[in-house]
Amino acid sequence: MNAVGRDPLFIASGSGPELRDVDGNRFIDYVCSWGPLILGHARPEVVEAITTAAQRGSSYGAPSETELLLAEEVIRRVPSAEMVRFTSSGTEAVMTALRLARSVTGRDKILKFEGAYHGHVDGLLAEAGSGLATHGIAASPGVTAAQAKDTIVVPWNDSEQLDAALEATAGQVAAVVAEPVPANMGVVPAREGFLERLVERSREAGALLILDEVITGFRLARGGAQERYGTSGDLTVLGKVLGGGLPLAAVAGPGELMERLAPAGTTYQAGTLSGSPIATAAGLATLELLAESDYDRLERITLRLVEGLREASAEAGASVQVPSVCGLFSLFFSDAAVESYDGAKAADGEAYARFWAALLERGVYAPPSPFEAWFPSLAHGDEELDRTVGAAREALRETLEVRA
Repeated sequence: MNAVGRDPLFIASGSGPELRDVDGNRFIDYVCSWGPLILGHARPEVVEAITTAAQRGSSYGAPSETELLLAEEVIRRVPSAEMVRFTSSGTEAVMTALRLARSVTGRDKILKFEGAYHGHVDGLLAEAGSGLATHGIAASPGVTAAQAKDTIVVPWNDSEQLDAALEATAGQVAAVVAEPVPANMGVVPAREGFLERLVERSREAGALLILDEVITGFRLARGGAQERYGTSGDLTVLGKVLGGGLPLAAVAGPGELMERLAPAGTTYQAGTLSGSPIATAAGLATLELLAESDYDRLERITLRLVEGLREASAEAGASVQVPSVCGLFSLFFSDAAVESYDGAKAADGEAYARFWAALLERGVYAPPSPFEAWFPSLAHGDEELDRTVGAAREALRETLEVRA
């Protein structure tokens, strides 16, 4: 909320596409718990699955049937998955994938992209150094220089700098970690051919490619971004939709890699509540409700919002970019298309803050930062979409009047 200059909303309840705050105000919600609620709030079938699981006990300290069933569902959907290890958060899943990559390759360095967020892993809270392919520098108090120095940071969508960084650190990079569609600098899809280049160059460098599908997994398609774009990583990190709104994430990959994790292998990972029977029940119920036709509908919902926002912007005379994929979009006050973190930072954040506040006054709760994605859900119907576009039309006029 710092980005929009106000205190957080405190929420009393959510239902379908709406939130209600403690003061009784109702909002059409496009945060949706930052992505997990693809079905909307309190979907009855998911609530029933959670209730039934809780009645059997909250956790066991041992495997459960729903853990196995959810793992099998992930394997059916995600092209590169043969085995699954559950964790309680995306951060833990990324930590596990990085540790596994370092164990398998015997290397230390990790390559990531500017503006990408992969959880609050110390080594990945790094920003670019002063020159090409330099070591990362700590981007948060409490992260040591030693932890950040093994992270290499390059610009997203820049094949030349990716190539140069891997060549400058030949034989040193354990893993390249990337979101197939970055959504933490705002939504910034890959340029044509960039994902294919990423796969090719990682393989040539002998580094594992870790695809962070915490946001895109089961949102862009039944099999996530890997199904949608016909690509795959060596390891996949999943979360958000996977847990149906409860704390759950996972690392998935081929058996030969996953069996390196303890107890089958020697690379340690554990979590007392990881794969909890309640969270896996919520996740299983959510995935079982997501048919192929639902992704066609989510695509239509997303496009209707995006096109409505673009039309409203044009009517208001606002220079606005609305990049999108199925189930995800962002809004940047910018004259130019946003294809990198630098482009996202160059957009007018103050205009976005005014637009956000004007939307909130009209009953629409958008992400309170231009660097976050909007998350439409299957619960958003025609009425909510029309109200949102109407509110945006008024909010854009108000934003431009204040700017003038």
